[in-house]
Amino acid sequence: MARKKLYRNTKEKMIGGVCAGLGNFLDVDPTIIRLGWAILTILSIGVGLIAYLIAWAIIPEEKSQKSKKK
Repeated sequence: MARKKLYRNTKEKMIGGVCAGLGNFLDVDPTIIRLGWAILTILSIGVGLIAYLIAWAIIPEEKSQKSKKK
């Protein structure tokens, strides 16, 4: 059984690709992840934004198909 890895999705990204990557990892529409993250940010007075920036820094960027073949 192949293990899934979490990457920032550079093809479907809006800002940094964190929500798109989480959506791909969890097999959920990235729009739902983005909506949840926005609600978290509003309700927590900015903690969601800090969490997003941390996730952006630590989650590796998905490599493109061209660089995977090399």
